[in-house]
Amino acid sequence: MGIYLVSVDAREWSSDDEEEGGKGAIASALNAELGRRGLPPYESVAREEPAGWFEEKLSPPMDGFAALCRAHLTPREQETLGDWSVLVPVSLDEEIRLPIGSAYTDTTVIAGAPQVLALAERLADVIELPADVPETSQNLGLTFWFLEGEAKELAAARPGPWSEDLDTAFYVALYLRAAQYSLRRGCPMVYC
Repeated sequence: MGIYLVSVDAREWSSDDEEEGGKGAIASALNAELGRRGLPPYESVAREEPAGWFEEKLSPPMDGFAALCRAHLTPREQETLGDWSVLVPVSLDEEIRLPIGSAYTDTTVIAGAPQVLALAERLADVIELPADVPETSQNLGLTFWFLEGEAKELAAARPGPWSEDLDTAFYVALYLRAAQYSLRRGCPMVYC
């Protein structure tokens, strides 16, 4: 059990079958709100990923990450980075709140991947996150890399601010890679 952050393919995004993970109600409500804001509709163009889809488990403690965010981001930026339930590859000046239940809340908060990426990149710079951190070429790639020892090996070989708290580094990498994946693949990301 636990909370997972996963990519959503085009079929799931447009499906109204909630039993099968369909997000059709969210997709329709998002497009209505985008139209209200004078923006074009978002049509998921998620392409098949040869190595699978994005799936990471949020398991390490988040205390250090929350402290890092408080130290380097405004309260508004902290909300943008971490208070969404759906991430879409669309630039949004502010989050979209929909009165539709999501996996863990009574509402759905949609954030734009470009905005989340910019904030995650700032945090990655602060902790000097090394480029060696995987780009999740396989399911649970980051999770296993951080939890099964490879991160500790790199930290011993190349210590730096990032290696002082690997749980914090995990969450910086998670948000960074999730936003990158969303933009690269043209797909939404959700918690489940």
